[in-house]
Amino acid sequence: MREKLDQIVEAVGQVLYGKEVQIRQALTCLITGGHLLIEDLPGMGKTTLSHALAKVLGLDYQRIQFTSDMLPADILGASIFDSANGQFVFHKGPVFSQLLLADEINRTTPKTQSALLEAMEERQVTVEGYSYELPQPFFVIATQNPISQYGTFPLPESQLDRFLMRIHLGYPSLEAERELLLGGDARKKIPDLQEQLELNELDQIRDECAQVSVSGSVLDYIQRLVKYSRESTEFEYGISPRGSLALLNTAKTWAYISGREYVIPEDIQSLLGPVFAHRLRSSEDYMDQSGAALVRKLLSEVDVVG
Repeated sequence: MREKLDQIVEAVGQVLYGKEVQIRQALTCLITGGHLLIEDLPGMGKTTLSHALAKVLGLDYQRIQFTSDMLPADILGASIFDSANGQFVFHKGPVFSQLLLADEINRTTPKTQSALLEAMEERQVTVEGYSYELPQPFFVIATQNPISQYGTFPLPESQLDRFLMRIHLGYPSLEAERELLLGGDARKKIPDLQEQLELNELDQIRDECAQVSVSGSVLDYIQRLVKYSRESTEFEYGISPRGSLALLNTAKTWAYISGREYVIPEDIQSLLGPVFAHRLRSSEDYMDQSGAALVRKLLSEVDVVG
């Protein structure tokens, strides 16, 4: 199964050049069963990564382009009167897919953003008093532009916490950009990507990831990191139990993808930014721009060995 995961990373790398670490981070998030938030400038490959992952994982894929005038019904669906049988019929929205790309999610209002809260947490949606199960597996990959850009609405803390990880793609290296310039639009290659994984194999990988062992010393390290965030006056609020579980579970998956059956402190450190940064805020910061700095503070102040 680890060989198949390497094949997935290699396949996605054919359309997203020079971003192996970010591809592995996204794969870690999806295998762990969480949702992924990708924050970056437009044109960095966020949509390409999402579409390529859906293709190689063999998942049903839908994309929603968020705009300022969207309504929750545009995501969830709505009941429309059918004159033929004289009753309302529910028409499912794009959320009913296995991998949903919520593109530029922070370009719509908080009311519309909140339409995804129940779907992300409960894997179901409730419309007009009726609950509808979502397809399994169900993953949300949301992209957002920097909050400093015109026409954006910051995601509330309750919604940010629904995302297991937040990653950044960043500018490509000179070599990767040269390859992109010579090869043309990489998105045209996505239809040619081959499915690398079946759904039963995904379940098997998840079961094997759950069996990855975690020593008491690594658990102590996680608890020291969480305790520091809760007790230091530099933090507006600390990491919740959901956040500490997220770090543990993603570290297991990261270790598995790396070819190990046990978690080491380096796994925790590698994932601390993607898992914690969007959950942290400085007590003096009201623009939600301090998460990365607080993660660096945790890494420097908290000892690996207690």
